[in-house]
Amino acid sequence: MKNLALLLLLTALALPTAIRGADHNDPNAVNSIFSDIEPNGADLYDFFGWPADDSSGGEKVIVALTFASIPRAGNLDPDLLYRILIAPTPRYSPLADPEPTLGTMLKYFRAVTQKYLSLHPGEIRVAPVSTTQARIQFTGFPGGNISQIIDLNKAVILNNTIKAYVGGRDDAFFNDLPGFFRSINYAPQFYHIKQSQTDLRELPIPKTLVELEGNKLFNFDPARPNHGRGEKFDLPPGAPTWNGKAYNKDAQGNFRFVYSGGDAQAGKNVNAVILEIPLSFLTANPERDRIVNAWGESWVRKATGKVPAIADDKPPVRRAFWLEHPVVLPAVFVVLGILLLLWALRSLRSRWIWCALVIALGVVFAGLGLFAAVLLTKISNQKPDLAHSPSEFDEELRKYKLVDTDGQPFADAALFLREDNKQLGAYDFDQAFYLIKRLAHLGWGFGPSITALGLKTAFDHSNSPLPVHKEVTSALAAFPRVKKVIFQQLNMPDNSWNKSGKAIPLRRPIEIFIPNVCAIDMDTTGTWPYGRRLEDQVATRFLSLFLDMSADLGGKKYNIETLANQGLWDSASIEPKTPPNPLANDKPFLTEFPYLADPWPVPW
Repeated sequence: MKNLALLLLLTALALPTAIRGADHNDPNAVNSIFSDIEPNGADLYDFFGWPADDSSGGEKVIVALTFASIPRAGNLDPDLLYRILIAPTPRYSPLADPEPTLGTMLKYFRAVTQKYLSLHPGEIRVAPVSTTQARIQFTGFPGGNISQIIDLNKAVILNNTIKAYVGGRDDAFFNDLPGFFRSINYAPQFYHIKQSQTDLRELPIPKTLVELEGNKLFNFDPARPNHGRGEKFDLPPGAPTWNGKAYNKDAQGNFRFVYSGGDAQAGKNVNAVILEIPLSFLTANPERDRIVNAWGESWVRKATGKVPAIADDKPPVRRAFWLEHPVVLPAVFVVLGILLLLWALRSLRSRWIWCALVIALGVVFAGLGLFAAVLLTKISNQKPDLAHSPSEFDEELRKYKLVDTDGQPFADAALFLREDNKQLGAYDFDQAFYLIKRLAHLGWGFGPSITALGLKTAFDHSNSPLPVHKEVTSALAAFPRVKKVIFQQLNMPDNSWNKSGKAIPLRRPIEIFIPNVCAIDMDTTGTWPYGRRLEDQVATRFLSLFLDMSADLGGKKYNIETLANQGLWDSASIEPKTPPNPLANDKPFLTEFPYLADPWPVPW
């Protein structure tokens, strides 16, 4: 009966939904990539989380939330409030089916459902109280409640157990952001695009990892080497499309990489909340709760005129119909079951064998409906902050509005389009079908270009010789092409990630992005996707989702670091011969708290 109930849940997921996805950084309301939006401290950048390497004195978890250094590094906007939500849980059973099917997805939803029914996160809240101090509060944790005023830009110890730092640091995100935006033809990085010009964000040009012949809007131009790297132009007149027939190649027949391998964040600062917390403070059962689920949020004070794209009195976001009305669909099954029972009982004397079967079917339908009603009601009670009414918040939060959430890197920038109504944090479990469609859309671009480079892709693009711009509208139709991308296990380069030696399964993309949290595995080093360490090159690892992890390169299975292998690019017919993104940060990380490097002596 559980399988039938979950099938009902899967059916409900296929219905249209008003909100999709969750976030990594840059929600559109505060996305300064638009020409008419100024940088804002509510713009969250990254969320890091990993187990402390030193476990003497007990296991500890390190979390770091970084955000725009506005008004400057080391100073916080007095109208902002930051939250970090943490919910330790047991490690749930992995997907065991060898074949990626909708049935496999069904089993995964069962595991996610069980996880969500008991998700009650504790909260860490940080709000500036002056130009030099902030209030930090811990509530809802077994270790007790804490409220303390701390100095900014100083490492402090709370309650004799928790290390805390709030203030300016070097930006730990080392990444060729212009290269990524070039790969998805994201116009605001290269041209003066206003926030209201929604049709001029991702232009209708095929996504690709190598340049397309004649794609003058985004191909590298030696005459304008800084285009997209701080230098923008007006978008040329005419339809922003591509009608070419080939990849862009030089005189030697080499492809042109859309990436440069440069660090777009070199020399830049962030503000950050950094914490090192004993696991025993976060959970009463550290031996059982080996996964620490964490995510961050930014809130801006109402009535300040800040972030005007989000109204102060904005109504709660309406979720999918089956979450807003969790008993309606199950009620159909209950009514159907009752009608079958009544019909069978009236005809029992004349056709008793047939009626007995109908009675059994009616009982099953009614029981299924009741079970599904209870299940969906419990799930619907776990809802994102955007779906809450003001009366459901405490007195302080009622004065603020939610702007940004941050869990997995690239969940928003690559998968969920930065929409303000998609800042759902951990509560994105109704977004699986949207994830299928978006990954298929990206796959039609990245897949053929991966094949062109002589690599194997997990996306089925029917041997398309060139990337295709395809708007995917049906998740069910797209599933056969994208199923391997979603369900394949992501190989690790070696076994160093598994410091405990336990039988920890390799993770799959669907497990990484649903729920959209930084899921820190305490029995690992916490390297992505088992958390996120500062040194992880997550942008290149994200691209590895589209590689076929069953393929070999040089006698070794593809893995999340394959595209970071310099030897691969040295032997490829491509220029420049570089991994997509830099392999290390521009400034060495610290070996002790607060771990992020000291800020640069610049005004941002």
